[in-house]
Amino acid sequence: SNHWHLAWHGLEMNTLSILPLIMKSHHPHAAEATTKYFLAQAAAATMILFATTTNAWQTGHWTMTHATPTAATLITIAIMMKLGLAPTHLWYPEVLQGTTLYTAMIISTWQKIAPLTLLYMIHNHLCPPLLLMVGLLSTLFGGWAGLNQTQTRKLMAFSSIAHMGWIIIALSLNTSLATLTMITYIIMTTTLFTSLATTTTKTISDMGAAWPLSPALLTTAMLTLMSLGGLPPLTGFMPKLLILKTLTTMNLTVLGMFVLATSLPSLFFYIRLA
Repeated sequence: SNHWHLAWHGLEMNTLSILPLIMKSHHPHAAEATTKYFLAQAAAATMILFATTTNAWQTGHWTMTHATPTAATLITIAIMMKLGLAPTHLWYPEVLQGTTLYTAMIISTWQKIAPLTLLYMIHNHLCPPLLLMVGLLSTLFGGWAGLNQTQTRKLMAFSSIAHMGWIIIALSLNTSLATLTMITYIIMTTTLFTSLATTTTKTISDMGAAWPLSPALLTTAMLTLMSLGGLPPLTGFMPKLLILKTLTTMNLTVLGMFVLATSLPSLFFYIRLA
């Protein structure tokens, strides 16, 4: 929708629809995860509603084509919180840890689409330096924080934070490149979560124990992990190469080198998991 109010309603329906799935297991951890997810999403939604109302008051329009720089920045920060990007990412690993693997997969893939679509629709009004900074922070936090994790859901949470950083950087450069990166991320993450759920792998040590039971499935999981790490010639290498090429073309070579360096810790914990 091009109308801010309808877009906000859509985001809230998207949020409320996942809450029963998170708390389905009736475990105390699931209840805690549901509460954390709801509070984080509600805070972001309140900020979006405040920004859009202020924008409508200043411009006299509720359409997305009319957005003041202040409103666009506030909406960007709120969507960052909804997506679990650094530095507003602290709720995200805890929520994934408190739910089932299949629900964690939905939160990491499907639930990202609506907020990202909103960013796509207002990308002409976005502040590129803010997006690049948030993207760099996300790749940094996602990589380093994942190093000392042993739970696969938390590892996947930090992996998701790092990959969303790449997507946000791509969005500030080229929307088509961001779309390619997002599609690749969704395919790889869905494949890996399905493999982990099928083999009931909840910790790194479970991965080794599950190998004799389903070697073919775990081989697929390992290849997917290498792809998530961006190793050539696997699928995940191409979007990262294109993003780095675009950064270099736009004379942002130093930023490209930093982003590349921050992705090395992620590659390390993917290899450790494999």
